[in-house]
Amino acid sequence: MSRRSVRTERRLFLADGPKAVEGALEVPDRVMEVFATVAAAEQHAGLLAGLPDGRVTLVESRALDLLSDSVTPAGLVAVVEHLDVPLAGALAAPLVAICADVRDPGNAGTIIRTADAAGAGGVVLAGDSVDAYNPKTVRASVGSLFHVPVAVERDPALAVRAAQEAGLTVLAAEGGGEVDLYDADELLAAPTAWLFGNEAWGLPAGLAELADHRVRIPIHGRAESLNLATAAAVCLYASARVQRG
Repeated sequence: MSRRSVRTERRLFLADGPKAVEGALEVPDRVMEVFATVAAAEQHAGLLAGLPDGRVTLVESRALDLLSDSVTPAGLVAVVEHLDVPLAGALAAPLVAICADVRDPGNAGTIIRTADAAGAGGVVLAGDSVDAYNPKTVRASVGSLFHVPVAVERDPALAVRAAQEAGLTVLAAEGGGEVDLYDADELLAAPTAWLFGNEAWGLPAGLAELADHRVRIPIHGRAESLNLATAAAVCLYASARVQRG
């Protein structure tokens, strides 16, 4: 299950490490099996205690090393069924994030984690975005993949239109946007879908134009821009501040 094609065909992925396994066990009906070394099973006995007999398999550390892509495997890996929801399920909340062509698994996982922390109710991975179940995405989400509904949509434009039809104001995060984030509280008070683009080239002009507004984060120093995950955190927390204020 190290390859996306295999994960997609089998609808299974690996949750590697104690944090990921802990998150997975919050949806125990999706956990097919947990592989653990003897040492890890003893160290995390409390974590594994709720699993039915036969769901935990003890293996040698070198067998776990073959499953894990971590530099320092923790000796604990769960096999989990896919969790993604239909597009409508990820848009049924007053705050969501739509990622268009986000290729870096660390960024995707961090955005899922940030969306969870900010109280967002869904994340959409659209277009040519990285697989939600890429091991690095799962690890970067630090368990939040199991907390936030995530949808996968091949067409970013369709995701934007679906968000608008669901009653969400779509705000494209764009460096040249006509709205300054500091002046956007009135917009942020409404149910919102933030639209984030690719790490290198941002949002295509046509996709950004589909948004209801394009919002820029003010840059006060000499930095050219913020990286994607940081920009997403600033935007999502700006919405959370207004919506929860």
